[in-house]
Amino acid sequence: MAHFPPHQSGSVGTVSLVGAGPGDPELLTLRAARLIERAEVLVHDGLVGPEIMAMAPAGARRISVAKSRARHTMKQDEINALLVREALAGRHVVRLKGGDPLIFGRGGEEAEACRAAGVPVEIVPGISAAQAAGSLGQIPLTHRDHASIVSFVAGQCKGLTEQDWSGLAGVGRTLVIYMGVATAAQISEKLMEDGLAPDAAVAVVERASLPGMRVLRGVLAGLPEIVAENDVRSPALIVIGEVTREGGDTALARIAMEAKA
Repeated sequence: MAHFPPHQSGSVGTVSLVGAGPGDPELLTLRAARLIERAEVLVHDGLVGPEIMAMAPAGARRISVAKSRARHTMKQDEINALLVREALAGRHVVRLKGGDPLIFGRGGEEAEACRAAGVPVEIVPGISAAQAAGSLGQIPLTHRDHASIVSFVAGQCKGLTEQDWSGLAGVGRTLVIYMGVATAAQISEKLMEDGLAPDAAVAVVERASLPGMRVLRGVLAGLPEIVAENDVRSPALIVIGEVTREGGDTALARIAMEAKA
């Protein structure tokens, strides 16, 4: 990680690491909305939609640092440097991240860079993708009859096949996999190799809180087919566990979203 010398003179601005939630502007926290409305520089991820972006002042600089599986607009060290540089110039910087900034958002690294440079940093929690997928998909991530433990893992990471996922899913547990659409086949195979039953219940929640949201249910062995045959695209989460059998008619969640669109 890049390191920056503490600022010695002049007025120092601030950096606010703000969780933008799953995408629906109505799911922003009040604090998040107020900070966006006062931002001088808005550094944002690709998953932050235009309605949320439009809340920033007309004169605010908008800087995209969107990342994808194949392409990064900026490397993480460059993002850290950008936040520090803008704040040391005296500006109020809002670093806007999808979901919650500290859940697979690398917000901890950005906060560390700001503190090392003497830049005041605030972290504003957001509704995480897992929370949104669970609630809006009517899937209780914890349930007295089914699960008292929830684990979050990244399905798109180096050394996936070498990791030990045994015990992350099974009786009494819910497993939520972020960034797993592109590696669904490997995830399914790995979990079965690590001891999970092929008929373990799964759900794929696509575009939680956004128009076109879908909840697709099945079993672990069929996960690759669920993703491929339904042409599932990011943003989407994979949820594994008995809790995914809850919720009844998944069309109810879609109807609610479409009524708002």
